Amino acid sequence: MKFSRQLLIYVLMVVAGSSCKDYLDVTPDNVATIDYAFRNRNEAENYLFTCYSTLQSMSNKIADPAFTTSGEIFFPSDLQEPTLGSDAAEAGFHLIQGRQTSDQPVMNYWNGESLGQPLYRAIRRCNLFLENIDKPKDLNSSEKRRWIAEVKFLKAYYHFHLLRMYGPIPVVRVNLPITAGAGEVRLKREPVDTVFSYVKQLLDEAAPDLPFVIQDPAQSLGRITQLIALSVKAEVLMTQASPFFNGNVDYAGFAYPGEAPLFPQTYVAAKWDTALNACRAAVEASEMAGLKLYKFIAPGNLPALPAPLKAVMDLRHAIGEKWEQNPEMIWALNPVFNLQGMCMPRVDDKMVANLGGAPGNFAVPLFMAELFYSKNGVPLNEDRSFDFRNRYSVETVTAADKYYMHEGYQTAKLHFGREPRFYSSLSFDGSNYFGNAYTENVEAMAYVNARGPSSTAGPKDKIRVNVTGYWPQKLVNYQSVFGEQVITVPVRIPMIRLAGLYLLYAEALNEVNGPSAEAYKYIDLVRERAGLQGVVQSWTTHSSNPGKANTKDGLRQIIQQERRIELAFEGRVGWDLRRWKVMQQVLANPIQGWDIYQADPQAYYRPRTLVVPVFGLKDYLWPIKYDELVVNPNLIQNPYW
Repeated sequence: MKFSRQLLIYVLMVVAGSSCKDYLDVTPDNVATIDYAFRNRNEAENYLFTCYSTLQSMSNKIADPAFTTSGEIFFPSDLQEPTLGSDAAEAGFHLIQGRQTSDQPVMNYWNGESLGQPLYRAIRRCNLFLENIDKPKDLNSSEKRRWIAEVKFLKAYYHFHLLRMYGPIPVVRVNLPITAGAGEVRLKREPVDTVFSYVKQLLDEAAPDLPFVIQDPAQSLGRITQLIALSVKAEVLMTQASPFFNGNVDYAGFAYPGEAPLFPQTYVAAKWDTALNACRAAVEASEMAGLKLYKFIAPGNLPALPAPLKAVMDLRHAIGEKWEQNPEMIWALNPVFNLQGMCMPRVDDKMVANLGGAPGNFAVPLFMAELFYSKNGVPLNEDRSFDFRNRYSVETVTAADKYYMHEGYQTAKLHFGREPRFYSSLSFDGSNYFGNAYTENVEAMAYVNARGPSSTAGPKDKIRVNVTGYWPQKLVNYQSVFGEQVITVPVRIPMIRLAGLYLLYAEALNEVNGPSAEAYKYIDLVRERAGLQGVVQSWTTHSSNPGKANTKDGLRQIIQQERRIELAFEGRVGWDLRRWKVMQQVLANPIQGWDIYQADPQAYYRPRTLVVPVFGLKDYLWPIKYDELVVNPNLIQNPYW
């Protein structure tokens, strides 16, 4: 994989500050360096990879705002040792406790400090590429058009990432000349609709000259395609149409003196029409490319899987399957997810002996466990047959559930009668674990015993502890092994996969037309793979609110919950919660887990509050570091910071 290897080498050089850093950080006035960088095709290609390098560095999930601040995963702030390597590496997870500041913002993507990537520097590199790509004389025209299109995409995506984090931002259309005066250098923030329009323009310019899909994955996997560009455009326009950016009156006073507000104050329904067209184009392109929802095909060394376990693996391995063999994958980044041990419960004595191999600190809050549907495909508190009131009581696992949980084990009633995505996404006390080399006999799978310090998966100290009793096993490849030795089989968490695109399309259809057969179709495709009945049938038959799917507001709630379930822990939902403007509502729930130090099941299954999140209106946007405001007086701080 020539492209992937070279790209990763450049990423490592940028991150590590290698001897090539001066070359990568070329400046506009260093004419000799620029001329050298574009003296021929090979050097220009190296610079193309440099433009990609920041994007690849953004694969680091501990520095992903949507992964760490969505409330989907809780990381304790009182461990005796920083199991992610340093206190700074863990800082993003602690922002929901009100620890963000404008003096030293965590995950500063404006200038690349405190876990962030320097996106404005990345944009400048893209501009330098576009300004100089005509210099190599040995570069053919078709390749040049493709490279230009790739860099325009990267430039659009870097602006989009800043837009989601900071709202109105300065747009850097071209690099300023070295003769620019102070007034030209001190850029102002531009209205969010202007930024959205510019991002859309770049994507529209890029798409026609990109290959439809990658034809040579061994050489080019990771490079941008037309399908990726169309899918990102759909996300961009859905974000613009959503409540946070479409008529957000909370930011009515966010403006330069004497100028219009930087956030549009009037809701424009037509933005949903534009988003719908973009979603439709992306869906049609994905279907033309032959993409389909992933189904697990067991390798020859595995036994035949019973239907319940097969359904779990259809869902779980949609993340773990090799990128080039996954028919659902639209876009991922080349670097692999390297924190599988944080998501893995201890399931045997070998893992206990090697506590450092899988600390298992990524804890899923109780409200996330309750978010997943019942086996009838409706929310727990709506399911007429689910004993919601007594969900924390204890029940013994019978043969009927032996492929989900350990037969004869006592666990919470909450864990019975749930949809397959619940069992594929979460490990918990009493759950079976298919993997970690326990795959030969499905009748004797490993299971999780998490009650009290003496249990296999329970807390061992103030370092290796899962504080809620739930692990996001979805992010662990079933072939990875944690024991005396650690063998991790790669996982690349998708940036965009087909199931998410289907739900995005259904959301746009509902916003424009209300409930319709086409909207139901794309929701039901995702639900069918999850082993559930269609939306209308499920709500009509099983819900205490049987007409919910028949109204625009009701179907909106259903689609939002579907996305939160289907895309849980992938680092996508955090952006959804912001654009839907419901993050405050979600984080109004306390972060709770089980009483993990108790061995008795009745004592263990008592909800315990760990922290009450701190998320106010100001937290929807990142603060600009105070020093930036001093250097550039034309910048104004985000509201409430």
